[in-house]
Amino acid sequence: MGETRTCRGNVPAEISSLVGRREELGGIAALVARSPLVTLTGAAGVGKTRLALRAADVLGGSFPDGAWFAELSAEQNGALVGHRVAAVLGLPEQAAHPQAEVLAGFLADRRLLLVLDTCDHLTGACAELLRPILARAPHVRVIATCRRPLGVPGERVLRVGPLDVSGPGSDAVRLLGERARAAVPGLILDEAEATRICRLLDGVPLAIELAARRLRALSARQVADRLGDRLGLLTGGGPAPFGRHRTLRTAVGWSHELCSPAERLLWARLSVFPGDFGADDARAVCGDEALADPPLARLAEASLLERRGDRYRMLGMTRDYGGEWLRRLGEEDALRRRHRDHYLAVARRAGAEWYGPRQREWAAWTRRELPNLRAALDRDDGPDLPGALWFAWCCLGLAGPGRRYLDRSLRRHTRPGPARTLALWARAQAALSAGDAVAARAGAAEAYEAATAGNDPDIAGRALQCAAAASLALGDPGEAGRLVVAAFELLARDARDDLGLALAEATLARTLCARGAFDRAVAILDRRARRAVRGELWTRAEGEQVRSLAELGRGDAGAAETSARAALDARWRLGDGTGAALAMEQLAAVAARRGDGRRAAWLLGASRRAREDSGASVNGVFTDDAATGGGPAYGMLPDAAGGPSGAGAPVGGSPGWDGPGHGTPVYGTPGFAVGRERTERRARALAGDAAHEWAFARGLATAPGVAVALIRNAGDAVQPPTGRASSRT
Repeated sequence: MGETRTCRGNVPAEISSLVGRREELGGIAALVARSPLVTLTGAAGVGKTRLALRAADVLGGSFPDGAWFAELSAEQNGALVGHRVAAVLGLPEQAAHPQAEVLAGFLADRRLLLVLDTCDHLTGACAELLRPILARAPHVRVIATCRRPLGVPGERVLRVGPLDVSGPGSDAVRLLGERARAAVPGLILDEAEATRICRLLDGVPLAIELAARRLRALSARQVADRLGDRLGLLTGGGPAPFGRHRTLRTAVGWSHELCSPAERLLWARLSVFPGDFGADDARAVCGDEALADPPLARLAEASLLERRGDRYRMLGMTRDYGGEWLRRLGEEDALRRRHRDHYLAVARRAGAEWYGPRQREWAAWTRRELPNLRAALDRDDGPDLPGALWFAWCCLGLAGPGRRYLDRSLRRHTRPGPARTLALWARAQAALSAGDAVAARAGAAEAYEAATAGNDPDIAGRALQCAAAASLALGDPGEAGRLVVAAFELLARDARDDLGLALAEATLARTLCARGAFDRAVAILDRRARRAVRGELWTRAEGEQVRSLAELGRGDAGAAETSARAALDARWRLGDGTGAALAMEQLAAVAARRGDGRRAAWLLGASRRAREDSGASVNGVFTDDAATGGGPAYGMLPDAAGGPSGAGAPVGGSPGWDGPGHGTPVYGTPGFAVGRERTERRARALAGDAAHEWAFARGLATAPGVAVALIRNAGDAVQPPTGRASSRT
């Protein structure tokens, strides 16, 4: 925008640097050039005033009659707004005429920039004042700061958001560092803790400046650890950063005073949402006789909610203030129950429709609502919600946190019932998804017993299928065959459970692969494919993963690669990063069979990166999660390229639970690990140690999205530069 110029006016001198805001300043300049009124809107403490002052300072030099600043926060009488502005401009009182007309006449032939700061409580009066001025003074430009638009013809609105908090070096962290060093000369901040502070404060400049003052007495880690009470911690300690608000509470409280009773009630109730939420969610949780039509749009217009597409979000300080009022109203427990009940109802619907054309939509819903789901799970330890979310734990790479929630609820609630039975099966299936075949087998036995006692053949059949897959992973294909046939018998009693049948067929096909009956496995998968539901991805990925094993066993590497690619595509579209990693490992087995050791090594590295990134993504929401979760891990059974790993055809009979019970959980069980280890040995033998390590490192350094794109497009990401590595065959 150029350098600051000396000009006429009364714009106050800056007492500290403005950090960031280059894009916003450019936007203001562009809008001022073509619009008579530019209103800066945004939440309390976000920096509207400071931005307006800098814009006036920079742009004032282009106005012959200067830049003038009228601060309105202290004015409570709307009828006196015009008089305050006149006093700023040095215009004598003229009692015989309305002040708006006097100002319009005075400004008619002038070229100046007028800043009206803090119009929040005077929006109507400011609008009435500006209409005649803007109509009669074509060369006057006005910048207003307000939490909502003024509604004047020709107005352009620029929303001022928080500062970027993407990490060390971001604007928010830079601001904290500068203000902290001003308060404590020579202070060296830990960048990770500084970033944590800024993220906890949502990048709000006022909150960051107040936090910087706390660094006089506390370390960055201590400040971050105490920000659970933002409103209590961030209080005074010197001149207010922006001249008005000495505490975060007064800044937010100012907005609260300007709200109608209905807006205040909705504000309080919305505090039960820890993250984004939709309008339907807000109405379901917050609406009742006292709030029949929740005024979401008005709260968004007043900058108390951020609107992003069809979603809404509250800044942390706004949510905290609302939570205090919710407790004062005595509604906190009731609203938390309503929040939980709403998400339980939607989760049950998602589970009922999971095996169907809406599967991808429900997967997106699950990931979008993870903060709300975690809040509901943390507020209630019953088995209903953890069990209803089985598809999240078992199909979307969230097995780690799912097992914890399921373990907790089942440990604390031992009374038999349908919800507990579903949770028992979900825990067993989640253990299988995490690669813990020993726990999966034991959990499946408990789920089977509960389902049998409760006359629930659907869950009993699914439990047998889970036990069969676990037995196969533990190296007992004979037992797996007996269990999966028993599962078919139970699942056939409930024609509605196509999901259970699809999983059982994939497990049976995998069992056949384990004993070398590859043609029979393909025949079963072909039969299943003919009954597939359009748009369903999870069982399709399971089937394609097994088909790749079978085709590789039949010696058709091309067909095996096609199926592994299909499995990868389905996993990725579903958002299952760990499942995608398993498909990459199968592609590595195919590459090794074809004699391409470097590509196999690259795929193994990319697979590990995909699994690690998937775990990090889970931890981003379930921050206490020590495990990485995992997608369906029985994709890592002994690969068909290694030949049969067992003998004996599946036979009928009663299910048995006495099989090999040894093994190490989480991808350490022999059935889960041997295929990957075999592929790695082959790849290393084909490429040589140096080329293998180089290609593996390249894969590990490739972001999962990039890796998937390269695989889809058959891109070459593994050829080393000349002289960097050699290969041998």
